[in-house]
Amino acid sequence: MTKPPISRFARPDLADVPKDVRERIEAVQEKSGFVPNVFLALARRPDEFRAFFAYHDALMEKPGNLSKAEREMIVVATSGLNNCHYCVVAHGAILRVRAKNPLLADQVAINYRKADLTPRQRAMLDFALKVAARSHEIEEADYQALSAQGFTEEDAWDIAAIAAFYAMSNRLANAFAIRPNDEFYLMGREARR
Repeated sequence: MTKPPISRFARPDLADVPKDVRERIEAVQEKSGFVPNVFLALARRPDEFRAFFAYHDALMEKPGNLSKAEREMIVVATSGLNNCHYCVVAHGAILRVRAKNPLLADQVAINYRKADLTPRQRAMLDFALKVAARSHEIEEADYQALSAQGFTEEDAWDIAAIAAFYAMSNRLANAFAIRPNDEFYLMGREARR
């Protein structure tokens, strides 16, 4: 059986992409042991690749009151809402690793309201999913619900920005038929001890 393509668009030859894009891809491969397909799919458009990952890093790698696991919860929950196969699988793997919990990503992807979350995390995801599905309905009460759980104005901005960024990412991954790497499916699934 032949392996399906990573995307409906042909992936570029890494030798043909600009040096900075190739170095970013190689660094990810060195760290994770494989190249996530989204990197290869987006590398066909170097300027968009750079912009996408610059905003990704600004949202997902910065210090702040949201943990890296909580940031991934936002991605997984909103990607589930948006039916994004790639992002649920890939970020579900990252969430399992960052939360050190093999169950949480599946719970959050299917129905975060039934997941083993704290009230703080539930409020965060309530807000994130409202941004993803009904941003036109966001009102002051939504911010007050976050504040009641200890979130700051900057945290609210981060939650909204992550939800919005991944709404775009979900749509690109779906439209381009980006396939999740097989490696993602097993990451972080070892049972807790």
